[in-house]
Amino acid sequence: MTGQELRGERALTQLRRGVLEHAVLALLADRERYGYDLVTELSDAGLVASEGSVYPLLSRLRKEDLVQTTWRESESGPARRYYRLSPAGEAALAEFRVAWTQFSTSVDAVLTGHAERKDRS
Repeated sequence: MTGQELRGERALTQLRRGVLEHAVLALLADRERYGYDLVTELSDAGLVASEGSVYPLLSRLRKEDLVQTTWRESESGPARRYYRLSPAGEAALAEFRVAWTQFSTSVDAVLTGHAERKDRS
């Protein structure tokens, strides 16, 4: 791997870490899910490489009251913990959506050379 490819991989890893929490909240916005379901969807979207980063995140989100959980019996094995957004999680996701839109618009403008320069005098 070249130095440039390595820098690109590091940048992508940092971007994934920065948005993972809110990607989980967004997946929970439409319906409740169990942990492995979240891992699968995030992996399919290219946002995680392994489940090792998702379960500690889910635990933290639960402790911060951004998600709520319930245990349910499973027809195909042991009981599963299902996650759903709490009211605080809904608010956090709404705030992130606004911030993301502003942030991504700014980054796109800089990357494409269309950023407006503000008078610095």
